[in-house]
Amino acid sequence: MSKADVLANEPQYRPRDDEPFMNERQLEYFRRKLLAWKDEILRESRETVAHLQAETENHPDLADRATSETDRALELRTRDRQRKLISKIDEALRRIDDGSYGYCEETGEPIGLARLDARPIATLSLEAQERHERRERVHRDD
Repeated sequence: MSKADVLANEPQYRPRDDEPFMNERQLEYFRRKLLAWKDEILRESRETVAHLQAETENHPDLADRATSETDRALELRTRDRQRKLISKIDEALRRIDDGSYGYCEETGEPIGLARLDARPIATLSLEAQERHERRERVHRDD
């Protein structure tokens, strides 16, 4: 049975804790979730480019021009963050391919399914992420 067939029969499949961690069905579930997320970001990017190209009018009013420039800057900043997100999605897809997806980079322990479902690009378990954020907060206060 191919990977595509694994989920084709169960479109409502959700990973569960009572099945083997990162089995073929779970990996395919997360692969599809990541690819759908990436496709959505790319679609939004194309819409932004089309919108920015269409929105080239020169506003005679300074306030309107400032508002338009602020909106463009915000949109471009958002797209830049999404470009970085695509890079993280691609890294997660590579981890699926190499068998390391779903395991904490720091401890090697499984990352919880609920965490992966909420944040499929997660590379740290919840505990490791909390430790990382505490250290970051301590060093930021210096």
